[in-house]
Amino acid sequence: MNGESLGLTAAGAALGLVFLGFSLHLRRKQRLLDDLPTSKTHGVFIGLVELKGAAECEAPLRGFLSERACVHYRYTVEEHWSRTVTETYTDKDGKTRTRTRHESGWKNVDTGGEETPFYLRDDTGAVRVQPAGAKIEPLELFSQTVERGHPLYYGKGPAGAVSHSDHRRRFVECGIPLHAPLYLVGQARERADVVAPEIAADKEAPLFLISTRTEEKVKTGFSIGSWVCWTMGLLATPAGFAVVLYNSTGPRDPAQIARQAGGLVAGYLLLWGLCWVWMAYNSLVSLRQRVRQGWSLIDVQLKRRHDLIPNLAAAVAGLSAHERETQTAVAALRAQQTATPPGVAGPDYAGVAGALRAVVERYPQLMAQESFARLHRELVETEQRIALARTYYNDIATQFATRLEQVPDRWVSALGAMRPEPLLQAADFERATVTVKFAD
Repeated sequence: MNGESLGLTAAGAALGLVFLGFSLHLRRKQRLLDDLPTSKTHGVFIGLVELKGAAECEAPLRGFLSERACVHYRYTVEEHWSRTVTETYTDKDGKTRTRTRHESGWKNVDTGGEETPFYLRDDTGAVRVQPAGAKIEPLELFSQTVERGHPLYYGKGPAGAVSHSDHRRRFVECGIPLHAPLYLVGQARERADVVAPEIAADKEAPLFLISTRTEEKVKTGFSIGSWVCWTMGLLATPAGFAVVLYNSTGPRDPAQIARQAGGLVAGYLLLWGLCWVWMAYNSLVSLRQRVRQGWSLIDVQLKRRHDLIPNLAAAVAGLSAHERETQTAVAALRAQQTATPPGVAGPDYAGVAGALRAVVERYPQLMAQESFARLHRELVETEQRIALARTYYNDIATQFATRLEQVPDRWVSALGAMRPEPLLQAADFERATVTVKFAD
């Protein structure tokens, strides 16, 4: 095999590796979406989250072409051109001849767009989204092709014309209209202006996606793209060998050719298998870390509640300084700075809403105090956050346990001796807001 043949074979192998890399990249994104549980906006914590909701904005943008209220839009204006080209060439007999051909196409003559921070709203609340840096999959808001003389032609397009113009222009705009249902995956961080989370670009985040498609369609797109790249990579390596074989002039042994082609395919499949195991193992490690992060979120909310308990004690002390039951309940709740991990002996955390109800029923005049009413709302909201954190932990722990039982992930997890994490079961935890019953 000469140098040129080796170069063609190497090029085919390199192309196969490129397709293999893209295939694994898309497969990793699909697994990430499979492993992420959908969170509620009210329960968004710091870290990678998956959300579903509607786009809302107090001061929405106005689409340049569609003039629809939206939070993001991009538009393009293209102009059609055509021309006849005459060229001179030499035929196989060495004679000079001329021929003509017709060329045409669309040329971009204008483009632009805007985007603004917006809120993603669901049935529990809303969270702010900074769309800069996200991969956005918008809807088509406007598409129209017009000729010169139409108000749109010069009204939204440039005054000049391209060379060989046919005086036809195509106007297209895509964007995210107000109230559009969205599927979002991104990194949550603490806002700089208020104590609240927001979703924004992060260099360390594996994905920042804002899509008008459903979760199922997004994952299907990643899956199809992964299989297409895998197939292209499988064909690229033996294709390079086929080109070498076609250009060779020496004797060809069919058995040797079959062995060489089979060896290339087997090598590709072996490399793909090793890379897949590496990708799947790292995916399981990341999932395990998210389970541990989910557990830490419960601790964060319990500590937040612990910091509010002294205020509760101060508010109640004025009217119940000698009530042993109230003081005991407050002291017990204050001691719950951390939760006992599942499967470990120790007391489980309890909801504070029940204790608050008992205090209010015994001392209804407390609700007349503004400070106590505000504290009551904050504590109930904290209880809801704990419930959401607990639900998130159980969802992500369930997904991790499912991965460890599925084939072939079950075999991959054995490499790291991974074990499922137990689920939280707090029977006395109160999730809903308590209805306060005033005494007669």
